[in-house]
Amino acid sequence: MTAIASDRELAFTPAYQLVEMMKRRELSPVELMEVTLRRIEKINPKLNAYLTVAGESAMEGARKAEKALVSKSDVGLLHGIPVSIKDLNATKGIRTTMGSIAYKDYIPEAEGTLLKRLKAAGAIIIGKTNTPEFGMSGSTENKLGDACRNPWDTKMTSGGSSGGAAASVAAGISPLAQGSDGGGSVRIPASFCGVFGLCPGYGCVPKDVASWGVSHVTSYGPITRNVRDAALMMNVIAGPDGIDYTCIKTSPPDYIKAIDSQLKKLKIAWSPDLNYGIKVDTEVRSMIESATNVFVELGHELEEASPATGLPFDVWDITLASRYYIPFGFVLEKHGNDIMDYTKLAMECGRDISGVEVAKAWEQIERFRGKMADFFQKYDLLLTPTNAIPAFPVGQQNRELGRGFMNWPFFPFTCIFNLTGNPGATVPCGFSSSNLPVGLQIIGRRGDEATVLQAAAAFESVRSWANKYPSVS
Repeated sequence: MTAIASDRELAFTPAYQLVEMMKRRELSPVELMEVTLRRIEKINPKLNAYLTVAGESAMEGARKAEKALVSKSDVGLLHGIPVSIKDLNATKGIRTTMGSIAYKDYIPEAEGTLLKRLKAAGAIIIGKTNTPEFGMSGSTENKLGDACRNPWDTKMTSGGSSGGAAASVAAGISPLAQGSDGGGSVRIPASFCGVFGLCPGYGCVPKDVASWGVSHVTSYGPITRNVRDAALMMNVIAGPDGIDYTCIKTSPPDYIKAIDSQLKKLKIAWSPDLNYGIKVDTEVRSMIESATNVFVELGHELEEASPATGLPFDVWDITLASRYYIPFGFVLEKHGNDIMDYTKLAMECGRDISGVEVAKAWEQIERFRGKMADFFQKYDLLLTPTNAIPAFPVGQQNRELGRGFMNWPFFPFTCIFNLTGNPGATVPCGFSSSNLPVGLQIIGRRGDEATVLQAAAAFESVRSWANKYPSVS
């Protein structure tokens, strides 16, 4: 087998091309894994994108993948592809910290359906990506080590809570990363790091199910450097599951076929601020307006409009804080001096809110869902900024909204769609004057991930971003 020109060139080759190269015996899974591990060794000290590197088991997996190419005519969709897993997700035999000192030595004995599907498709787990403590922040900072930093400017945050996943993909360490999104945690960091991120609608991808239940706003999704790789990964991880009772019951479409098919003429709404009255950076707004015009050029109907939901931040904070306090409340009591300030604020919120407050929050969520459903009776898609600003400096805080443990003024436009269950993606659409990426958010009807991916692929075909590399790469 013959490797292509350089480690860097191979690192930025799309996953779908890597799969075909390995099938044609132009590339060995072992060669690819050696490149991946060399890049982790070189780049991770600058970014802290990985909390745990599973180098030994990854190389063993690569050797098995190489043997399978010789002995099998048919291999999985992701055969031999390195994939990172967010450190909130349990991985059998690989340390899973959840970004917390309380779990710094935890090694699970089991893992969920998503991990099993990735492995069955031939993907090889290379390690666990950095995350804020229990995912309760939009920037990836915890007490296990340095913050996860942005490959475009290491003084800046990578975002969160899938910050390590987005930084890894942007820097060309891994072509595919698994993220989770309960309030923007795929879209926020993907936008800050200049890559593609998809938050499937609630229930499209099965989740890990623990004894205390599942979050009814969180979805698992891919972070990639191009839309086709995300569609490929979705073909592996999406679909019904007998364990997660909240998962969809019917098979999803073939997402690769969806993005290859002709996109029908759409009626698209766009909103600069969802009528929240929150300041959007001038450069961000200008780039979003320019990006929305691409869809007019592609023949779609566009008008400015916003769903009439009102501000969602207090509702989100109450819902998520109460949910997280159930399994992790002991951390506040036993490790109160060792947790992050945002964790402490969230756990105290979850501990102190009343049942009536939680019930009222869920009543409001149902109203949000009704208004969003009404909105999507008229429109096929909604376009917004993903974040209100480009990436901000590590350690900076702005907690003026909600219960005070999230930086909502920096990324106010994502969490409403977790509450309503709509699928959403972020696509890179430009760079600030400081050379920091800006993302366009594309939101679809509930259950219509295919159209979101189609629209993202159409935008990508006109505004390609995959040939742009950050300074740390």
